[in-house]
Amino acid sequence: MLSRSPAQVFNEKEMAGLGRGVATTGRLADDAMAKALEALVRFRILCEAMHVGTIRVIATAAARDAANGHDFIAQAEKAVGQPIELISGNREAYLSALGVISGFAEPHGVVGDLGGGSLELIAVDGDRAGEGVSLPIGGLALMDRSKGSLKLAEKIVRDELDHLPQLAAMRGKDFFAVGGTWRALATLHQHQSGYPLSVMHGYTVPARDVAEFARLVERADSSMLESIDAVSSARRPLLAYGALTLDLLIKRGRPRAVVISASGVREGLLHDQLPERERKVDPLLRGAQDYNQLRSRDPRHAADLIGWIDRLVTSAGFHEDRANRRLQDAACLLSDIGWRAHPDYRGEQSLNVIAHAAFSGVDHAGRAFLALTVFHRYAGAKSDTLMASGLRRLLTPRLLEKSQILASAFRVAYLLSAGMPEILPRVSLTCVDRRLVLRMPDDLKALASDRVMGRLKQLARLLGREPEVRAG
Repeated sequence: MLSRSPAQVFNEKEMAGLGRGVATTGRLADDAMAKALEALVRFRILCEAMHVGTIRVIATAAARDAANGHDFIAQAEKAVGQPIELISGNREAYLSALGVISGFAEPHGVVGDLGGGSLELIAVDGDRAGEGVSLPIGGLALMDRSKGSLKLAEKIVRDELDHLPQLAAMRGKDFFAVGGTWRALATLHQHQSGYPLSVMHGYTVPARDVAEFARLVERADSSMLESIDAVSSARRPLLAYGALTLDLLIKRGRPRAVVISASGVREGLLHDQLPERERKVDPLLRGAQDYNQLRSRDPRHAADLIGWIDRLVTSAGFHEDRANRRLQDAACLLSDIGWRAHPDYRGEQSLNVIAHAAFSGVDHAGRAFLALTVFHRYAGAKSDTLMASGLRRLLTPRLLEKSQILASAFRVAYLLSAGMPEILPRVSLTCVDRRLVLRMPDDLKALASDRVMGRLKQLARLLGREPEVRAG
């Protein structure tokens, strides 16, 4: 089913190298075509085994530019048993933009999709895509055109980037980098910097730092780069060309930051098929709702918790903007996903699941906030792990404080309700003057056990108030 937050049931890539040699010979290489056709037959068999209802197959720059591209597509259609859509460079750029729009909350800047045969550039502004351009400087094409000379490759890229309006649209905004070569560069950067979260999508680095790292990669022998084993051997020869192109884009476009996107043409193709109403759904909240539905004891409890927490936070004087409110709601939806684990490991397992979940529409700080909030909801405020300590580095002091308060409030809520619906709407927790007041009807006053009172006191200390229970 098409969704604003699609889940990957099975994901695989075959590096066939179709773009290799096209820039110089004008043709797809026989061995590359054979490898691609073998992969398509395999994918067809897997799709049949999985009972896939609808298959969409597209061909991009290599097949578009090669003299024998149409012959290859005809063979590929027989191999996969489906018609293949040969898309234009502008269409490819547009789908890349939709991929970024689907994967981020309100993206503003320019999308750059670096493939083997081409580089697409297109501006994005919220849910709108601008006019795209396709340039013949994909990694394989650039390697061929430059005959392996980085100096000549630099001149080629400079000439191709001259007078592009997309570069002007990048200034002071974000550059969303799409494509395996740029993700590989980001992997190396994460390892070098000791980054605490091994997730590519949403990895954001100031443009100046990226440019410095790109120049290092340009000059270095790839075999000498730290953690090069994290990059596939097929991708390594392209690193220097991807780094060079990224460096020149930053120099010309002057973006604020480089943001890695794992969403590209494929995700854009899915987003393009969504009904308009589904496109407007918040992808983070849809993803969190899916986890709530699959893993919580009773998914209905989350709706009660969202309202209960909102009243508490509002009474405490936290006036949240939309971005923080959606994080708060997502935390409520994810707050019970670890209940099936052994009690000693619920926090740690939830931390790991949320930190690495295939969420879209959330940056790394937001991801860390959600993971830490649910970790401490299970493990308590004083618990710690190496991963939790690392994730705290991604949060501002205000966001860390909010995470601690939510976790502490969740610990009260779950003792009161056991994760079941219809309890919290009858039990209110609000700040009144300098007191944190828990109100409950007479038939529920027995819920205010010593353990509940202990947790209520912990929450009251975080809020700078005195706890009080009022029955009746």
